[in-house]
Amino acid sequence: MIKGSVGTVTTKYYHHQTPLILEGGETLSSLTIAYETYGSLNRDASNAVLICHALSGDAHVAGHHGEEKRAGWWDAVVGPGKAFDTDRYFVICSNIIGGCKGSTGPSSENPATGKPYGTAFPVITIADIVNAQKLLIDHLGVRRLYAVAGGSMGGMQVLQWAVSYPDAVKKAIVIASSGYSTPQQIAFNEVGRQAIIADPEWNDGNYYDRKSHDSAGPVRGLSLARMVGHITYLSNESMHEKFGRALQGKDRIGFDFSTDFAVESYLHHQGDTFTKRFDANSYLYITKAIDYFDLTKGGSLTEGLKPATAAFLVISVSSDWLYPPYLSREIVSALTANNREVQYCEIRSNYGHDAFLLESGQINYLVGKFLSHTVVGDVMIRDVPTIEEGSTTAVTARRLITLEVNHLPVLNSGGQLVGIVTSWDIAKAVAKNYLWLDEIMSKNVITTTPDEAIESAAKKMEEHSISALPVVDGEQHVIGLITSDAISMLVGRTGS
Repeated sequence: MIKGSVGTVTTKYYHHQTPLILEGGETLSSLTIAYETYGSLNRDASNAVLICHALSGDAHVAGHHGEEKRAGWWDAVVGPGKAFDTDRYFVICSNIIGGCKGSTGPSSENPATGKPYGTAFPVITIADIVNAQKLLIDHLGVRRLYAVAGGSMGGMQVLQWAVSYPDAVKKAIVIASSGYSTPQQIAFNEVGRQAIIADPEWNDGNYYDRKSHDSAGPVRGLSLARMVGHITYLSNESMHEKFGRALQGKDRIGFDFSTDFAVESYLHHQGDTFTKRFDANSYLYITKAIDYFDLTKGGSLTEGLKPATAAFLVISVSSDWLYPPYLSREIVSALTANNREVQYCEIRSNYGHDAFLLESGQINYLVGKFLSHTVVGDVMIRDVPTIEEGSTTAVTARRLITLEVNHLPVLNSGGQLVGIVTSWDIAKAVAKNYLWLDEIMSKNVITTTPDEAIESAAKKMEEHSISALPVVDGEQHVIGLITSDAISMLVGRTGS
C-alpha cells in the first residue's frame, strides 16, 4: 500500500439547534461544530476514529485546503497506509467549542446580542468539549467509535470520552497527556492568560469591533502567551540542538535590549505568527478548561477511571517536562488496577512535548500496530437477524429476501444458537420440496467469539469452506455475525 495524502479536503459545519447545558451550569442555546472527515464510514458504522486536537489545533488534521501548501497538523500519521489509515478507517476531527476555527467560541456571534460573545461566553470544561463532540458523532450516525485518539489536551479529551461514554469507545489512544492538570501546568497557563489580560487592547475581552478600527486587538499579550507556552513544548536538549547560543543576524552581542540570540528571534516569530491565526479570548477559555481538568475521584485516578472499558494505548515522551512520563504511567497504573487492557510505551525523543507531533515514525508504528490488532468484535455485524427453529422454508425464504441477507442463525426458544441457514439451503429446499427449516439448516455450526483474533476466524472459514460465522457469547446467544467478505477486505488491507 502506498502511503499518501488524503488530498484536497473541505471543512464541514454541524449546526446544533437545541441547548447544551454546560458543567458550570450555564447553557449554550445553540452551537456550531466545524469538522472534517477522511475515508468512508462502513455499512455498520464500526470503523469511525475520532482525533482530538490540542490547545491551538483545529479540525484540519490532514490533507490540504484548496491551493494551500500547508498540510493538516497531523498529516504525517493520517492518510492512506498511515497509522490512521483512511483506506480503512473513517477519520473525524472537529474544532472544539471555545475555539476559533469554525466552532462556537468567544469570537462567535452571541444570539442574544448579535455581537461576538467575548467574555460573555460561558466558561467550559473538557467534559463540555466532549459532550459537544458526542452531538457531532451522533449526527454522523456513529454509535460506537472504533477509536478516539489525541495528544496533550487532545489526550485529556480521549480520557474524558472513555469515562463519560464508555459504551461509545472501543479503543483509546492517549499521547503525552495526563489524568489531571498539575500545578506547574496551571502556573504556565496563568502566566499566559495574565499576559493577554494585561494587554490594554484586550479591553475586558471586548476587542472584536475595535480590531476593524483603531486596534489590532491584544496581539502583544497573545504573542507573549504563545512565547511562554511554546517554551514548554520544547526541551532543553532540542533548544541546545536547534539554537545553542547562536546569534541572530549579527556577529557580536549588541549590549542593548534588541534581539541578540537565535532562540529569541524564534520565539518572537512563533508569537507573531500565532496572533495571525488564533483568538486571544479562545486562548483564555481553552487554557482554563485544561486547568479545570481532573479525573481523579476522591484523590484517586483509579477511582476516576473506573467507568472506562476501552482498550488503551498510552504513550509518553522521554524529554517531555510539561507532561512528564510519570503522568502517563499514573494512567497506566490506574487502568491496570481496574483490570483494563492497556499498552504503554515511552518514546525516546529530544523534541520534548511536541514530539507527539514530530515523531511521526514512532507514532505511525505504535498507533498503527495498536489499531490493526483486530479481533472479531471490532468488525462483526451487530443486530443480526435470526429465525426460530421450527419455521417453514417459505417463511425462512421470505425473511432472507426481505432482509437482503444470505445467512440466518437459527435460535431455539431460549434464544440459543442451534443452527444456521443460507440462501443456498433455500435453493436446495426448492429443488427437493423440503417444507421445514429443520430439514435444510446446518446443525453443527462453526462459531467464533468477540475476542477471537480476526486471522483465526478467517482460518476457520477457509478450513470449513464457509462464508460466515455467527459470533456467540458464553451462553451460545448470537451477538453478531462476521462474513468472509468483511474479513477479506480487512485482512487484504493489512497484508496478513
